[in-house]
Amino acid sequence: MSETASAMDRLLASLGPGRGRGAPPLERWDPPFCGDLDMRIAADGTWFYLGTPIGRPALVKLFASVLWREGDRYFLKTPVEKVGISVEDAPFQAVEMAVTGEGEGRAIALRTGVDDLVSVGPEHGLRFDVEAGGGLKPYVHVRRGLWARLTRALSHDLLALGEIRPVEGRAMFGVAAAGSFYPAIPASEIEGL
Repeated sequence: MSETASAMDRLLASLGPGRGRGAPPLERWDPPFCGDLDMRIAADGTWFYLGTPIGRPALVKLFASVLWREGDRYFLKTPVEKVGISVEDAPFQAVEMAVTGEGEGRAIALRTGVDDLVSVGPEHGLRFDVEAGGGLKPYVHVRRGLWARLTRALSHDLLALGEIRPVEGRAMFGVAAAGSFYPAIPASEIEGL
C-alpha cells in the first residue's frame, strides 16, 4: 500500500463511523500535522484524490465537515491528525439560491454542493472579487473562514439584485440583504464589467 493511500486510510479511520450529528468541534482539536495529502478541491467544487474525482457524495460531505483553514492553507482535521490539501479557489460552491423580500429586508438563502445551508447575514456575509478578465465573483461565508463561490448562474441572479448606494461618501454597487449592504465595486466601474 502506498504512503498516500495509507494516509487516506488513516484519515478515514480517524473520522470513524457515525459522523453526521452536527458539525465536529474542530476548534477544540489540536492534532499534529502529518503532512500533505494528494487531495485537491478544484475551482468548480469538485474534490480530487490522487488526480481522480471523488465520486461518492457522502465521502465528499464527510471530508467537507472536517475542512479547516489556517491562514491561506487548508487541512482535513480529525482528533488525531491534520493533513494539508490544496484548494484552487474557494473550498465550496453555492449551487442553489432562494430570495424573498427586497432591499435590506431581503433574505437570501444559499445551499452549497455539500449541502451546507446559509442565510446571508452577519455570520454569512457576502464578498466580491473582480476576475482577471473582468466580471465579479461573489462568495458567501459558510463557516470558520471557509467560503463558497456562487456558480455562474447564481452569480448572475445575485448581481441582478444589485443596487447603487453611498458607502463612506462613495457610490458603490452591491447587494442588500438581512439589514446590511454588501458593496462589490465602485459604481463608476460597472460599465467596465
